[in-house]
Amino acid sequence: MTLVEEYLQIRKYSEQVCEPLQTEDYVVQPIVDVSPPKWHLGHTTWFFETFILKPFSANYQVYNDDYNFVFNSYYETVGNRVIRTDRGNLSRPSVNEIYQYRAYVDEAMANFLSAPVKDEVKALLVLGFNHEQQHQELLLTDIKYILGNNPLFPVYTKDKKEILSAENEPGWIDISAGIYEVGYEGTGFSFDNELNRHQAYLNDFAISKALVSNAEFLAFIQEGGYENFNYWHAEGWDWVKCNHITSPMYWHLINGAWFNYTLGGLLPIDPKAPVSHISYYEAYAYASWKGMRLPTEFEWEVAAKNFNWGERWEWTESAYLPYPGFSKAAGAIGEYNGKFMVNQKVLKGASIATPQNHSRLTYRNFFHPHLRWQYTGIRLVK
Repeated sequence: MTLVEEYLQIRKYSEQVCEPLQTEDYVVQPIVDVSPPKWHLGHTTWFFETFILKPFSANYQVYNDDYNFVFNSYYETVGNRVIRTDRGNLSRPSVNEIYQYRAYVDEAMANFLSAPVKDEVKALLVLGFNHEQQHQELLLTDIKYILGNNPLFPVYTKDKKEILSAENEPGWIDISAGIYEVGYEGTGFSFDNELNRHQAYLNDFAISKALVSNAEFLAFIQEGGYENFNYWHAEGWDWVKCNHITSPMYWHLINGAWFNYTLGGLLPIDPKAPVSHISYYEAYAYASWKGMRLPTEFEWEVAAKNFNWGERWEWTESAYLPYPGFSKAAGAIGEYNGKFMVNQKVLKGASIATPQNHSRLTYRNFFHPHLRWQYTGIRLVK
């Protein structure tokens, strides 16, 4: 596949994610962590315009000078921007105008990529591909939050499954104590936070082949898991009490039966499906209730060759910190990962929202402990 073919394929998929939406769905921002779908479409376009076309394409004319302020996310190097909480206040540019912006930039990019590009530009381009794929995952989970907090529980699509495998695989995998190599190794793309490859010592441990299921988590609820402070970190217990948390996100107790909002609408809880949309606080509390714990990111990475993963992002016990020898790139690209290495937990794996070819053993996702709008799950260690 040529660079232009790969570019156009990735760009098309973002728009396919949005195909089931009504125009009104594109604009909503219910909470700060959820961006309006039209903002995602504009921001990913701005990324290619700002970091590829403007510096490297001769005679390129910026589509709209105001869009740098509207669609810059967090790049201080690039200039001022609309604050994150105000993205939902942007009734303009309209959805149609943003699709016109995408078409304009895509045409310019296709023309630019029709000629050979330097290695420096190719590296930025591949980063742009992966950046858009990250936003495709965010797009789907943000859309689910927007629709899932509508009292009508509208269906996004019947075609997108939230479970890939029919059964969880039982059993445990024993890993012996020793020194293991962790971190990215290879010549393909990786984010800077996956580097450098280094050694980590692990004690003996056993890790579950299966993710915790809805039925297993329901037992935690029924036995008072959300009512017993002993299972929780103090900060997690405060979160439970202040926010009146009694179940995973999207769970609803209706006439004595549990239902779950899915992309296919409100459905009865599937007891065999892996539990999803839980915070680190809840994952830790469940593990504590079971007399076990969560894996560290290095335990997960070493063991993951031996079990199936990819249905849920999996919380780990690891803080999001730099690896030995980590260094940020110069300029705006250096703001991509490093400046977020504080007060966050690492998640490993992928989820049903993750685009194809956008996951690997060394990938490090990261979120604050209270967040749960992503497809997050639990794998236990003992």
